Amino acid sequence: MRLIIHRTGKPYPVKHYVNMLIVILFTALVLDFLISYASISIVKQQSGRSLRDTADLYINRINHDFAYINHYMGWSLANDQIIETMDENASGSAEFLKSNTQLHQRFTELQRNYGQAYQFFIYLKNKDFFLNCAPISIGYPDYLELKRQIISYSEDKDVYDKFYSRWTPVLVRNKYYIVNIVPYHDRYLICLISADELIRPLQSIDMGKNGTVSLVDEQGINISTPIRVDETRALDTARPSPFGLAHSRAAVTSRFSDASFSVQMIARYGTFEKIMIAQLVIILLALMIAIVLCIVMLYFNKRVLRPIQSFSDTLARWNEESAALDFKNSKIIELEQASQQFKHLIGQIRRFKIDMYEQELEKQRIQLDYMKLQINPHFFLNCLTSMYSMAQMQMYGEIERMAMSTTQYFRYIFQNGQNFVRLQDEIEHVRIYLDIQRHRYRNAFAYHISQDAETGDIRIPPLVLQTFIENAVKYAVSRVTEANITLSVSRVMPDNLAKITISDSGPGFPPDILEQLMHGGPLNSENGNRIGMMNTIQRLELLYKGQASVSFSNREGGGAEVTMTLPVSPPEAID
Repeated sequence: MRLIIHRTGKPYPVKHYVNMLIVILFTALVLDFLISYASISIVKQQSGRSLRDTADLYINRINHDFAYINHYMGWSLANDQIIETMDENASGSAEFLKSNTQLHQRFTELQRNYGQAYQFFIYLKNKDFFLNCAPISIGYPDYLELKRQIISYSEDKDVYDKFYSRWTPVLVRNKYYIVNIVPYHDRYLICLISADELIRPLQSIDMGKNGTVSLVDEQGINISTPIRVDETRALDTARPSPFGLAHSRAAVTSRFSDASFSVQMIARYGTFEKIMIAQLVIILLALMIAIVLCIVMLYFNKRVLRPIQSFSDTLARWNEESAALDFKNSKIIELEQASQQFKHLIGQIRRFKIDMYEQELEKQRIQLDYMKLQINPHFFLNCLTSMYSMAQMQMYGEIERMAMSTTQYFRYIFQNGQNFVRLQDEIEHVRIYLDIQRHRYRNAFAYHISQDAETGDIRIPPLVLQTFIENAVKYAVSRVTEANITLSVSRVMPDNLAKITISDSGPGFPPDILEQLMHGGPLNSENGNRIGMMNTIQRLELLYKGQASVSFSNREGGGAEVTMTLPVSPPEAID
């Protein structure tokens, strides 16, 4: 590296630097205003997102409780001998009274598990018998009014469609309750919970001085403790405006599944106005700094700006092979030290780029492992619930088979750490899963698996078939008609491809979902639905690098169909 004596050219006037500073400061002021505006928006969005996350956590728990209670009441009506005995004997007989006591004990235990707020009743229409089957906390006038309404609902021919698996608000003596009615022939099991009791956990959240949490029905009417009149008017008359971010209100509405009401959360904070004042102070401070800098610029023009310009010109030629650094004419020692630090910084930047690249590869590997090892906790809970129900009915043989199938199912998932497994092992895993579901749904569906003889040793990504089989069981199986699920595997020659088709006799894909799947569009997974399907498509893309394909369609006779075409010899797995 040869030494170059850098001679300073024509100096710029101080006015030039002042003008540059004014332009920079004006730009900074504009950016500061935009950042202030954006910060208020972000804070408000984060507040709303926090409220939505809190509501979603609570709603998911309530949805799980609702689903289990509904399933338990439906199973009890259809399979419990206690209710059968009560319906067959006179209401004053010893058998009837004994069965009623047993039923009361069973639902009392259920009430202990889910809280005293849940109240259970039984109505035998043929005997005109209506009574609570667990301790109740409502007054006797409310009990009589509830009894009258339940009896009137039972006369409605559409009671199954209106109330079964659909938790609905009802008004009992100027107080709203959430009710679920499970009908079976002329027998009815009813679960009741006060709207105020249901929303009480969320009402403990700090929503600000004037914030509220309430339950609203499909028409937007409050069914829990009403909010204030001024709050109702604020919601009705609020209109979007350019200054809407200054309003210190965040509203979130989240809907329960299998229910006709939602949670409405309105937070009112005074911090938005404080943020605005703080941002104005920052802008004024920037103006004062700009004036001070203009004054200081006059003094530092000769002693600082020119040496810095020299330093900058030298750095501009840093990549030139013949370039050299020369700060001998500079009276600023710090600039000479900065040259050495700059060289060291270049080396650090290069090492940092390498580290970032390695971290990105590690991130992709972890993300792929996560997608491969997803486990649905609801399936595990449902298996335990089914074995518990079998134990109540003393179905010991069924319990043994169910426990062994569940063990084999989860052993396969936990022990599978490879990117590719034998197709035969994957099909056997699917068979075990379908057998477990048949135990749960009581022969509500049938399945058929067929494969060519030479396809057993083909290696495919683990749990790929499982994702689409679970989707078929979830949407095709019902207790109304028997569903059919088919899995077929064949080898396509001479392309040396494996063709895997999964079909069912259910309702098929909804038109909007099918349109997105056929065109490769992203699916909306905010509520936790279709996450497995999207992850599976991403896994196939990562592992096969575009050589695999997945197509979706609805069958002419009804039902959904998924066809996967995979290379028989997959590429090397991603480590």
